[in-house]
Amino acid sequence: MRFEKRVPLSTPTMHGEEMTFVQEAFDKNWIAPLGFNCDGFESEMAAYLQEAGEMHCLALSSGTAALHLAMKLAGVKAGDPVLCSDMTFAATVNPVCYEGGIPVFIDAEPDTWNMDPAALELAFAKYPQAKVVVLAHLYGSPAKMDEIRAVCQRHDAVLVEDAAEALAATYKNQPCGTFGAYNVVSFNGNKIITSSGGGMLITPDKAARDKALFWATQAREPAPWYQHEEIGYNYRMSNVVAGIGRGQLLHLEEHRDAKEAIYRRYEQGLANLPVRMNPYLAESTPNFWLSCMLIDEDCSVDPMTVMQALADANVEARPIWKPMHSQPVFADCDFITAADTPLDERIFARGLCLPSDIKMTTEEQDGVIEMIRNCF
Repeated sequence: MRFEKRVPLSTPTMHGEEMTFVQEAFDKNWIAPLGFNCDGFESEMAAYLQEAGEMHCLALSSGTAALHLAMKLAGVKAGDPVLCSDMTFAATVNPVCYEGGIPVFIDAEPDTWNMDPAALELAFAKYPQAKVVVLAHLYGSPAKMDEIRAVCQRHDAVLVEDAAEALAATYKNQPCGTFGAYNVVSFNGNKIITSSGGGMLITPDKAARDKALFWATQAREPAPWYQHEEIGYNYRMSNVVAGIGRGQLLHLEEHRDAKEAIYRRYEQGLANLPVRMNPYLAESTPNFWLSCMLIDEDCSVDPMTVMQALADANVEARPIWKPMHSQPVFADCDFITAADTPLDERIFARGLCLPSDIKMTTEEQDGVIEMIRNCF
């Protein structure tokens, strides 16, 4: 069996309202950064997150830009150890290095595949001078936030929450992207909603949001001429891009529900195979951004075999994120685990991200499931 049309991993799903906001930007000739769509996107995101209390949002050119500003707000300086999720995409960690910080990678735990609170405690024992923790929620499944925050509080550390993959997920009914002093979501093209690119900084601290805005607009001082007393960045979101985001935000819960339906079909269709789906806590509600499977270690089938079989059928699948401590660029960085064998390495060796595009039909997903089952 081979699909004539490619079955992708995760692509944008547009609805039409996006063009209404974009057209207004064109009609008003307001296509530059800043503008009414940026203001609207920020206020509408704050309203979406209101169950966590008052949040102040800043629309930016990318999630990475938001993380960079979060590192500056958190006070990361050259030579500072910064305790980071290990099982994540490099964009979580790169901004630490922009400010000269030294990443220290923390192993995952099996219940969520996210940062292990026990390993984090060990990291503080080894690096008592560490004052910043950067946590990512893998594939939209919330981490053990109560335990992570308790460790951070014991050590007087600032928590930066990378919720790039976890918009619309909740932990104990609190939205992801609101747990840290500084939080980040992404609107990259493969995320649960997109603005074609872009990201957002989210914080309960209005002064911090305003400082980030200052840095993001080239740190221009309020003078009649171009006055600069700090290094700044060109990080603001385009008013056109923000319009796409506003239209997408109207469909966020719809997208989340569609992602969950995909996960449930995989869960049922792959039952009785030596595989498990990516896990989550009972007290959390993931956004199910990507459905992933983990093949049992004693099974002779490996993820690359399954991925190749799917590729031969014109279906896109991808390996789990390669752990950061295994990346050549971070070879000199420390890695802390509380396990006999690092869990991150075991997940990477046996895991696979499955097609999770919400435009995938039930018939297409059934075909994907059949192909996977045939590999076993």
